[in-house]
Amino acid sequence: MTAHERVQAVADYGFTERQARFLVLVMRHAGLCVKRQYATFAGIAPGGEKCNTFFEKLVRRGYAVASDCIHNRARLYHVHHKPLYHAIGDPESRYRRAVPARRADERLMRLDVALLSPDLDWLVTRPEKLSYLERSAGLQSSEAGADATGQACTALAEQFPGTFPIGVDAHGRLMLVYLATVPWTDDFRLFLLGHTTLLSVTPAWTLRVVLSQSIQRVVPDYERAVHEELASPLLGETANDVNWYFFHRRRDTDWSAIAGADAVKARFARCAKAFTGPRFALLYRRWLTAREAALEPVSPVITEALASGRARLECVVLPHMYQHLSPLVSHRRSRRRRVTADAEGGARAFRSLNPFLNPAP
Repeated sequence: MTAHERVQAVADYGFTERQARFLVLVMRHAGLCVKRQYATFAGIAPGGEKCNTFFEKLVRRGYAVASDCIHNRARLYHVHHKPLYHAIGDPESRYRRAVPARRADERLMRLDVALLSPDLDWLVTRPEKLSYLERSAGLQSSEAGADATGQACTALAEQFPGTFPIGVDAHGRLMLVYLATVPWTDDFRLFLLGHTTLLSVTPAWTLRVVLSQSIQRVVPDYERAVHEELASPLLGETANDVNWYFFHRRRDTDWSAIAGADAVKARFARCAKAFTGPRFALLYRRWLTAREAALEPVSPVITEALASGRARLECVVLPHMYQHLSPLVSHRRSRRRRVTADAEGGARAFRSLNPFLNPAP
């Protein structure tokens, strides 16, 4: 299903093309939105008549539910109407389901990430990513080799960690997006390693790392992670030294029991000093399970693309705050209840989820 077909399918429910385009973005990227996001997308005043009329229409027709936030003037809107999701070809979307209160801010950030480049052709679902990978890798299906081709593409697609979308512009340039919500880079490094196969068969691409204001201080750490994982492979003697160091670190070699081991001890000390930091901490954990396979360098195509400018890194700090948009916890009990143990007496207590943000199917 093409982007134009999705927009037209939603417009058939009585929305303008602009409203339909926004709803498609919401349903495919977050399921949740606020008025400010639609106003930014449409180029209108937030809270103005056009903006308010649109959201009142969504709620009145049962396409979305509204929930109050900690900020007494803000409201969250969860688009959950199953026929709308069916119209865009994704009736079982996870974004249609109940939204845990602790995930609301991340959902809103995901939509803001998409709104940075709303005109890209976004690949959101696994079948869409797999189809793109087939075309990028130049795999040709035939009656004789269709099974082998399908297995190869499936194996490649399973390497993709995370659920972040992939964007493609009108010229075929790929946009790989990562939303950073924590100050450490371990998950990000695994994300990069899980996409090296895709990047190695893509002629031109952009890696966009999006951060919230609360962790903007770690932008250099994420930039360093990209350089270390994609542009600075471990080769030759360096890779041998890393493998040797990891072996003796895992073995916890007792150098005092080895006669004439001063030179070897000095080598181990040099390696321990050189192979430190987040990159090697994660690499060691991977080495414990994969051994030498964890030390295999990324494709030189990726390194060359970064050096030549065909690939580039963008770090973007979102200009908005999200903590005040957390939904209020309802005092009413809903059918969805979570059992917790009382800290002192061990009694069972029920905490209800916000029924307005979590409508019945």
